[in-house]
Amino acid sequence: MDHYPAISSRDRRFDGRFWFGVTTTGIFCRPSCPARTPKPANVRYFASAAAAAKAGFRACRRCRPAAIPGSAQWDFRADVTARAFRLIADGVVDRDGVPGLADRVGYTERHLHRLLVDEFGVGPLALARMQRAQTARTLIESTSLGLTEIAFAAGFGSVRQFNDTIREVYGCAPSELRRDPGGNDGTIELELPFRPPLHDASLFEFLGARSVSGVESGDSEHYERSLRLPHGRASVTLRAGTSTIHAALRLADLRDLAPAVARIRRLLDLDADPVAVDTALAADPALAPLVHAEPGVRLPRAVDGFEAAVRAIVGQQVSVAGARTVLGRLVADGLFPSPAEVLALPDDAFSMPTKRRETLRTLAEAVLGGMALDPGADRTATREALLSLPGIGPWTADYVALRALGDPDIFLPTDLGTLRAAAKLGLPDTPKGIAAYAERFSPWRSYAQIRLWRLA
Repeated sequence: MDHYPAISSRDRRFDGRFWFGVTTTGIFCRPSCPARTPKPANVRYFASAAAAAKAGFRACRRCRPAAIPGSAQWDFRADVTARAFRLIADGVVDRDGVPGLADRVGYTERHLHRLLVDEFGVGPLALARMQRAQTARTLIESTSLGLTEIAFAAGFGSVRQFNDTIREVYGCAPSELRRDPGGNDGTIELELPFRPPLHDASLFEFLGARSVSGVESGDSEHYERSLRLPHGRASVTLRAGTSTIHAALRLADLRDLAPAVARIRRLLDLDADPVAVDTALAADPALAPLVHAEPGVRLPRAVDGFEAAVRAIVGQQVSVAGARTVLGRLVADGLFPSPAEVLALPDDAFSMPTKRRETLRTLAEAVLGGMALDPGADRTATREALLSLPGIGPWTADYVALRALGDPDIFLPTDLGTLRAAAKLGLPDTPKGIAAYAERFSPWRSYAQIRLWRLA
């Protein structure tokens, strides 16, 4: 593919799909960089910002190429490379090293390294290093913390490694990136970019309508909640801007900045390619009016896979309002309960039928035993594992796949909301009929599902 037209037209749709370095300046940029367009002969293309940095190029200070939406393909693909990339974004390499990453995806370190180099031009260490550099830059610019504290919070093993990486990636000393954070009382203010269009009201309304008292709240304009992260708790408030989502984060441990950002981006589906999705769905006469009226509807996901699975089980055959009430009774100390906390709850804390309560406990035991319910999990294997648990059927397993695993091609034909929306649109309103009709929406059936729920 010839990438140069995207550069010359400064096409934002290609941000995150590739990066380019300019040999005459030694700088690498995103396709939409507003700087003067280089000559084609002076351009080198890269599959990742990490590969550009490894090749000796410094990040452009105007377009900030490391702080852009990721490629949509790494977000929706289910292969081992995409799974590994999502886990790296969540900080697995920083916490568990490359051996831990390889173990999570079920491959040897050597084979995983080869797969990542083939896709991104660099291995897992270089990808994690670029993420640490971006995390450090965010902390330098948005907090008044000392540089030494930032170095270790971002995941660097030493101050020297921190200084060398910042100089290599950004072409300056860490202190030169500092700007007055304005006395932010411990709150980290971030702007999270996305590919337009984004129908933010549908995201916030979906999450707000299902909010659990004590954990989260929201309306059509904002959403806030507590988070359980690898090193401690956190809270976040999200609001929509013109081309970014504004996030106000408070972290108990600054090492959790990268996983917090990764999970927020996943929750709001910020790395999606809405033009590709909407173009496919608008080809259907029934959905076309919905797409044209509300372009950029995203797939609301989850910040925690176990939480999403508990919500799915509690929501079996009950209303959204009823599920919220039951879930609120499980909450303690402002956090959604962990698997261990669910197992420790007495019977009378569940306020639900005995079989459903035991399903929750069985799920908690499975997660503590190693079942992964995160974006790095194997989607097919996880669905089979869920279906093997008593009390979990296809609707529940598919709901988890849609919201926790982020599978873009899930459809729930037996769901009451699905059937109601189908009837409104004049589509087949039986499970078998609408399931067959929805085949035309593949590989974006999850997005069709969200639109049907919104209509219902």
